[in-house]
Amino acid sequence: MNKMTLSAAIVATAALFTGAANAQVDLDAVLSIDGTTMITRAPAPDFLDIDEVISGWVYRATETQALQMDDFENPGMIFVDVAVDDWNTVEGTEGKSCASCHVGGPEEFAGLRAVLPRWNEAEGKMFTMEDYINYSRVNYMGAEPLPLAKPRMDAMVALISLQSRGMPMNVAIDGPVADIWAQGEELYYTRVGQLDMACANCHEANFGNMIRADRLSQGQSNGFPVYRLKNAKLNSIQARFKGCMKNIRAEPYAVGSEEFRALELYVASRGNGLSVEGPSVRN
Repeated sequence: MNKMTLSAAIVATAALFTGAANAQVDLDAVLSIDGTTMITRAPAPDFLDIDEVISGWVYRATETQALQMDDFENPGMIFVDVAVDDWNTVEGTEGKSCASCHVGGPEEFAGLRAVLPRWNEAEGKMFTMEDYINYSRVNYMGAEPLPLAKPRMDAMVALISLQSRGMPMNVAIDGPVADIWAQGEELYYTRVGQLDMACANCHEANFGNMIRADRLSQGQSNGFPVYRLKNAKLNSIQARFKGCMKNIRAEPYAVGSEEFRALELYVASRGNGLSVEGPSVRN
């Protein structure tokens, strides 16, 4: 990076946080959905240098918060309904649907979202929710895998995640995933792009502060997939990683890459103790 480009990046970065000192956040907001009170604040995991982890819901405007508190108003639930139809649709060479094997319905997966990503011993690799969905489609249905970060996949992830809503995140970071977690941690703190920024610059050093017209959160992933008002659709966590990297003018890794998979594990573990919220509503 030449001096002129570096200087421009410094100025641009400083401008992002203008007025941050006056930002106020109501950390006492309570998220309750269908009679279930969510854990939106929890003691931080031991590996973090902050005292508390806080859901991104807390940092939203009251109007946005209200959307998530009512399933009839939450636009993300429309995609859950789409996924229910997909769940019951026969597809592939085996003449099966998801419902053919999982006769108890999506409810069979209560608790799964809270522990993902995790190590799959039988396959000898770490699995995300998307991995489980596509593994079942290919191996049991004889169907094509769903493209990552696309509507059908994001909707199915939302349907399965919904079954764990309210349960605290409890992602393992030791054992066979320890090296993957360490890679994700390194990526989280590595500065990249023309703005020379890392995930931590926004979501650890400046959460609660204003960035232009928006308020920065801790970047927790417990609410994913999220319905973003900005693009009026569900968004996966790795798609959001990609968007963040573009925002700081960095060349993003591909969705599904080993880098983003490691980062997903690390970010998920940062939110251990917070309730699963997906599908949530964010800006």
